[in-house]
Amino acid sequence: MSFKSMLRELRGISNGRENNSRKQGERKCVLGCGRSHIAPESPPSCVSAYVEQSQWANLPTELLLDIIRRVESSETSWPSRRDVVACAAVCRSWREVTKQVVRTPEQCGLLTFPMSLKQPGPREYPIQCFIRRERGTSTFRLFLGLSPALSGNAGKLLLAAKKFRRATKTDFAISFAVDNFSRAIDNYVGKLRSNFLGTKFAIYDSQPPFPSSGQSQKKIPSKKVLPRLPLRTYNVASICYELNVLRTKGPRRMRCTMHTIPVSALQEGGTAPTPEIFGCCLDGESSSSVVKGNNHESTSTNTPEPPESFYNTKNPLVLRNKAPRWHEQLQCWCLNFKGRVTVASVKNFQLVAAIDPSDLVPVEEQEKVILQFGKIGKDIFTMDYRYPLSAFQAFAICLSSFDTKPTCE
Repeated sequence: MSFKSMLRELRGISNGRENNSRKQGERKCVLGCGRSHIAPESPPSCVSAYVEQSQWANLPTELLLDIIRRVESSETSWPSRRDVVACAAVCRSWREVTKQVVRTPEQCGLLTFPMSLKQPGPREYPIQCFIRRERGTSTFRLFLGLSPALSGNAGKLLLAAKKFRRATKTDFAISFAVDNFSRAIDNYVGKLRSNFLGTKFAIYDSQPPFPSSGQSQKKIPSKKVLPRLPLRTYNVASICYELNVLRTKGPRRMRCTMHTIPVSALQEGGTAPTPEIFGCCLDGESSSSVVKGNNHESTSTNTPEPPESFYNTKNPLVLRNKAPRWHEQLQCWCLNFKGRVTVASVKNFQLVAAIDPSDLVPVEEQEKVILQFGKIGKDIFTMDYRYPLSAFQAFAICLSSFDTKPTCE
């Protein structure tokens, strides 16, 4: 073979390689993918998921309403209750229909959405929960269920709280998340704060108890907020423990004033505040906005926040301890917890309404136990609440019992 023919063959091989590399480069530019990408024959998963979602979203409203009603009526407890929540997570149309079907805890006695934890409980019977305390981390977890033995690992976690000791006070931060109690996240629910002696507590909610009107609910983009102000909380209840200076024997005595629940809620036809959605921008983000001009910045204040008395009722509901009776044989104070409490403790209590005769509240409503809390194990306690308290309010009241009170015992 001559030298010229060898050069022609080498030139052809190099040209073929250049053409192949050019084609591969063009293919990469068109596909915009990695080096080992192979174009799929079937559409991407995101496209197929979008097609499936659109198909589910285009169901007739009558058929969709019937489906969700059947699911809602068949699932009455956790963990099966999460199927109803899954229906609300399919798409926007499913979520709107699910909100129409699912009723409040006062009407159905079931907890479905996170908003249910801030709505009043049922009137006829209490919602039974239990609290698990972790001494090492100073955390408390609220579960839905009869008891840890019956629910096991299937118990539904409702709320979590963490205790923070300060120099002159103690705070209990309440959140949906077990490992994050920051006020800057959406999981933050509220807090419980005590005084130095641990005799007085205040319950703060992360959202206003009553819906606000006007433009104060309009959210301002975070880019226009400078600086970021601390989130605002709303005082919804106060707890006061009576001092026991003489050190007399007996259970703790406490009074709870529910600032946002009127005593008329216990009257026939009365109603308690029932929030529908989580509140929003009155929590401090929309307090100031930045207007940029020629080398300077100026702040403009929005609608001022209403005073705290605006959220308080004129005649609030007051809860007191149910008077115990002295048991001669056991030589101790006793209350009828109907089998829900098995260990004697100074923390055990039952709360009933402190009604004035002029309030015109039926006698049966005055005798109903609205909240009961008691010990069943070393670090396990039961909590049963009913209308007009919510799970958040009941949990906060029970947390006050865990703080040290040397002057009340």
